[in-house]
Amino acid sequence: MTSSFATVQGNNKNQPTSASFRLNSKNGIFNMGSLSGKGNSVVERMANAFSKCSAGVGANIPPAANKTDNNALHATANKSPPAVPEKPSRIQSLKNKLGNKVAVGTGTYGNGFFGRSPKPVKKIIKMLEIRTKKYVTWSELWQEEEFLLRFFQYFEPAERRDLAQVCRRWRDILYTRSNHWNSLVAVLEYKSLGDSDPNGNDEIRMRHYESIQTRGFDAVCLVQATDADVKELAGFLSDRGCTRPIRSLSFRRSTVTDVGLQHLMEFLPALHQLEMISCNEVTEAGLWSALSPKIVSLSISDCINIGDECIRAITHKLPSLYEFSIQAYHMTDHALAYFSPKQTNTLSILKLHSCWEITNHGLLNLVGAVPNLTCLSLSGCSKVTDEGIELVAENLRHLRSLDLSWCPRITDAALEYIACDLTSLEELILDRSLLVTDIGVGYLCTMLSLTSLSLRWCTQIRDFGVQHLCNMKNLQILSLAGCNQLTPGGLCTLAQLPHLMELELTNCPGATPELIDFLQENMPRCTIFG
Repeated sequence: MTSSFATVQGNNKNQPTSASFRLNSKNGIFNMGSLSGKGNSVVERMANAFSKCSAGVGANIPPAANKTDNNALHATANKSPPAVPEKPSRIQSLKNKLGNKVAVGTGTYGNGFFGRSPKPVKKIIKMLEIRTKKYVTWSELWQEEEFLLRFFQYFEPAERRDLAQVCRRWRDILYTRSNHWNSLVAVLEYKSLGDSDPNGNDEIRMRHYESIQTRGFDAVCLVQATDADVKELAGFLSDRGCTRPIRSLSFRRSTVTDVGLQHLMEFLPALHQLEMISCNEVTEAGLWSALSPKIVSLSISDCINIGDECIRAITHKLPSLYEFSIQAYHMTDHALAYFSPKQTNTLSILKLHSCWEITNHGLLNLVGAVPNLTCLSLSGCSKVTDEGIELVAENLRHLRSLDLSWCPRITDAALEYIACDLTSLEELILDRSLLVTDIGVGYLCTMLSLTSLSLRWCTQIRDFGVQHLCNMKNLQILSLAGCNQLTPGGLCTLAQLPHLMELELTNCPGATPELIDFLQENMPRCTIFG
């Protein structure tokens, strides 16, 4: 595996300088790197941000500043300040009138000038401070903390990651404000960090931990971690803690065992989100001992020792569980029977990915226990048939999102059940539903609440089905990728959808360049992928 490197300008021994530390947004991973080689996007963003935030200091920029010296806003240290005008300004006369009646910065005021309200005084003081502030050079401006804090607000958290590498001053300002790193995840790739020091003297690792602490990350991802790595991180947390408590933890491709998981969880009392991907040493017994009742979001994928008993532990130990996602090839209908009325008022999002052994009988156990679900995914549950979807439609009336992709036994009958009963449904995913035809699409056109529809690789859909879609006036997102029987004549009717914002036509032979041009001309607000 290729490791990613972080390069921070400046020789600060307290910050990580290389190896294995990167930032991860909620939507994807961002490797830390220098600004060079990234094109002009960040530079252009900096120019735009400067033009916006510099409006607040415009009063301090004289008209001739850039004509005489490109390195100063008004005058450099070697030049004398501008001459004071002979005629006194209104600001100066106002100062003379105020005299000792105003104590700057204290909010006190005299009784004879402004009456009883201190607000006008504070407003005038602020105006005086702005108008009388001395001019600064360009280099001083780019080191000014107040200006930079305003400047950084115009950038996304992932972009601030790059700005922190411009110089030590920018890094220090960005690192000390935890709100600059919201929505980013600190990723520690332990394989690139090397083996841990049993004595806890690994300088590189400590720098990374200190960086997480300084910037106040509340989300951490551990990649290829072992029990020794987890013990080391737990020791750091116990000794120094974090600026902000860690609320989200992810393990990926790690060999952490039940013991390591339980040990780390003891030092994360505020944890409310846990993700485990390809952690094959964690067992169901480990979940029984490690799970905290405060967890509201749990995701488990490709963990070979996780099965039916996992669901039992989750339903008993997580009374406040709001979102649960699991991918377990050998989980059976028996596992879904563990869901009980305890989850009725809390569980809202349930995703069962590639649970090949789940059948209609398992869905019967499920729908009675969690009738308030708003999001359900049965993607890859290949044994679910139309009868199972009928149970879902009749009992889960609050659903707003339903994913039936890669369910090869779903036919037009299932779409009829959905159209009749799920009147609040907003998103429907039917990717790879090879038995769905134009008739099923005709049922869906009656769903006025539907705003997102995905029909990727539904190869039986023809132009007649597209005509049905044109009746769905509230549709905003539509995917017909891989529908190889559609023609340019049928696809051009999509221009009748007034609110369409995204249209995917990749791998669609009917999506000719001429058709794409026609749709872009008639739907200027729509982004077309073709």
